[in-house]
Amino acid sequence: MSRFETPEPVCNRRDGAVALVIRSKKHDLGGLTVRRVLPAPERRMVGPFIFVDEMGPMEYTTGSGITVRPHPHIGLSTVTYLFEGEILHRDSLGTERVIRPGAVNLMTAGRGIVHSEREAPAESAGLRRMHGLQIWMALPREHQETDPAFTHYPADQLPITSEAGCRTTTVIGRYRDAVSPVEVPVETLYLVQHLDDGATVKLPDTVVERAVYVVDGGIEVGGCLLRAGEMAVLHPGMVHVVSHAATRLVVLGGPVFSRRRIWWNFVHTDDERIEQAKADWRAGRFPSVPGDSDEFIPLPD
Repeated sequence: MSRFETPEPVCNRRDGAVALVIRSKKHDLGGLTVRRVLPAPERRMVGPFIFVDEMGPMEYTTGSGITVRPHPHIGLSTVTYLFEGEILHRDSLGTERVIRPGAVNLMTAGRGIVHSEREAPAESAGLRRMHGLQIWMALPREHQETDPAFTHYPADQLPITSEAGCRTTTVIGRYRDAVSPVEVPVETLYLVQHLDDGATVKLPDTVVERAVYVVDGGIEVGGCLLRAGEMAVLHPGMVHVVSHAATRLVVLGGPVFSRRRIWWNFVHTDDERIEQAKADWRAGRFPSVPGDSDEFIPLPD
C-alpha cells in the first residue's frame, strides 16, 4: 500500500506551511458525480473562492450527459474549466456557448442571472467523458449588485508556463511572467499545474490566502501528503510542492473576504438580500433563459 492509499491524510506540519487539510465529499447531482471541496465545515472560503466542485471524471453515452436545468445566481461569479468533455452553457443574457477543455467560461451573476448547463450537441455518437472544475467566486461587497455578464476565453488565450517538471496554465491572475486575460475585480490566483513524478515547484505568495487541491496524483506540501480529492489551505509565506506521482493540481488564492452567506445558488453579505432572491425565484421574477425556458430547478424546501 502506498502513502496515497492510506484511509486518512498523512500530515506532519513541521514547517507550519499547512493550516488545514480538507477532504472532498462526493455528491450526485442527477447523474453527474462531483467532489465538493468548498464550502466545508472546517473552512468556508479561501480568498474569494466560496464553492469548489470537481465534476467527474465520468463516462457517458450520447444523450445521457450533464443536464443542469435553468437556475438563478446572485452575488458571485462562476468559473468553469474543463479537462475533458464539453458543456453547452445558456443564460438569461441570451448567451449560448459550448465550453471545451482548456477554455474558461466566466459568468458574473451580480444582481441576478439564470443559466443552464447541458450536454453539448454530439459531434459523434458513442462513449464520451466529462471532467472539470466548477468554481464560484464571491464578488467584492461593492460589486455584488453589478449588472450580470458573461465572457468566454478560448484555451489558446490562457498563458502556459513550462519549467523543470511542471507545466502551468494561468487561469486567473499572474504566475511568473504570465498574466491571464481573465478579468476579475480583485487580485486573484487560479492555476492548473501538471507535475512530473518527483518534480518540485514553488507556489506563488502574491496573495494572502492560498490553497492547493489535488485533482489526480499525489504531492507533499508542508509535511503533508495529499492525494486526489484533498485540499491544503496554506499559511502565508514561501511553500514548495513536491510530487510523488504524475500529478495535476489546482492553486487558488486571493485577499481575505468578509463574511458571506451562501444559500443554494445565492451568495451575499446581506441576509435580507438572500431572502429577496429566494422570493423572486419562487415568484418567477428572475429572467428566463432563451432557448431553454421550458423547465427549471425549483427553490429547495
